[in-house]
Amino acid sequence: MHTRIAGLVVAVQIVLFLASWFAYETWTAFQASPDPPGITGLEIAVAVFAVSFVAASLLAFRYSNLAVRLLYRIASAWVGILNFLLWAAGACWVLYLAGLLAGFDLPRSAIAVIAFGVAAAIAIYGMINAGWLRVRRVQVKLQNLPESWRGRVAALVSDVHLGPVHGRGFMRRIVRKLAALGPDIVFIAGDLYDGTAIDASAAAAPWKELAPPFGTYFATGNHEEFSDPTKYLEAVSRSGIRVLNNEKVTVEGLDIVGVSYSASTRPGSLRSVLQRCGLEGNRATVLLSHSPHALDVAEAAGVSLQLSGHTHGGQFFPFTWLTRRIFGAYTYGLHAFGRLRVYTSSGAGTWGPPLRVGTHPEIVLIEFA
Repeated sequence: MHTRIAGLVVAVQIVLFLASWFAYETWTAFQASPDPPGITGLEIAVAVFAVSFVAASLLAFRYSNLAVRLLYRIASAWVGILNFLLWAAGACWVLYLAGLLAGFDLPRSAIAVIAFGVAAAIAIYGMINAGWLRVRRVQVKLQNLPESWRGRVAALVSDVHLGPVHGRGFMRRIVRKLAALGPDIVFIAGDLYDGTAIDASAAAAPWKELAPPFGTYFATGNHEEFSDPTKYLEAVSRSGIRVLNNEKVTVEGLDIVGVSYSASTRPGSLRSVLQRCGLEGNRATVLLSHSPHALDVAEAAGVSLQLSGHTHGGQFFPFTWLTRRIFGAYTYGLHAFGRLRVYTSSGAGTWGPPLRVGTHPEIVLIEFA
């Protein structure tokens, strides 16, 4: 286990070094004046930023203080910016070489300034966009839904990622927005925490201020299961939220099932959990399952509506493309899988780089019809 983690850390660091080197070398190669001899301040800054994210991540898993949080926020923002600078560097070479092939000697400095400028602008937009929490409203018609639930509204929150970037203040902001929206019931579909070092009880405390008529329910995501999830489950319970750990509750005739991330990603385990829950075919069922995996198992068990997160919609390119390759249409939004309805949220927070391009953070209001 430790060997795999060490290998992953080394691999990530190598990738960040190479990406930083390529972006820096492209920028300097496209400038009108040559790179001065010796080590420059820019080279030192690039080298420091290249190692900052891995170092900050390792520290964040052990410590939770102002210095570590600040380092992590700066380093993670840099990784997001670097992603777009890397694409800008590639675009510089493509444009320059295309110009040469076409018989044009394009001004290299202008190419770099424009490409890197656009990349920086996109990154800045992404950070602003990631902080703009939207409310999305959808209507879902479910068979065998009790009459008392028709017209009622459920709120779905996922992927808050409480940690070094999103702390108690962010959680309080979400809870206050939920209080203003006034849903009848609230579902939390995992990754409430980032999995890094944190005072779990203090971070979840704002939930005590929310009291929807039919309660708040939580199932774990993969980030709660990076280590023993007990500390998170206890903190969530103390905040007044009902934890559903591979179990079912019935609320005014509506079955609500919550499965752990580890169980949801293994079809055999998920099937076993749903069988133990004893779902009734003549009663509508809502399933909290962090990832939109094993939809065929949920559909076969008679689940009416699955609520998921996990994908973040990809957050930004190229991960938006990658998540589409993995989850297809179920990467984001409301879709049907046979008789099953699936809503996958893009989440309220972010993981890693605190930016979003092509996706947005959200709270979802689901009106039952």
